[in-house]
Amino acid sequence: MSKLSIYNKKRNFNKTKEPIGKSSKRVSKLRFCIQHHLARKDHYDLRLEWNGVLISWAIPKGPSYNPKDKRLAIKVEDHPLDYRNFEGTIPKGEYGGGTVMIWDKGY
Repeated sequence: MSKLSIYNKKRNFNKTKEPIGKSSKRVSKLRFCIQHHLARKDHYDLRLEWNGVLISWAIPKGPSYNPKDKRLAIKVEDHPLDYRNFEGTIPKGEYGGGTVMIWDKGY
């Protein structure tokens, strides 16, 4: 079973412009991204590169600049590395329907 099979099963790529899930080879520096996802419930997604995919968590309250604040992070399915550059609108009625915007990314 592919690391991204759950990701692929949840999406209809004829309707969404999200990248198709396929694993990639590791690069010299591990990458991350944080995306603001205006879906049914407004939240942020933290994605960390590991073993050719982005392991991902939904963060309902979003990031905080106060180090004393605590934030819940809910593990979600792995995403393809190309997802770190994805911005756009997932059609209403599709899994994760809503607008996705890059909030931060780097190494």
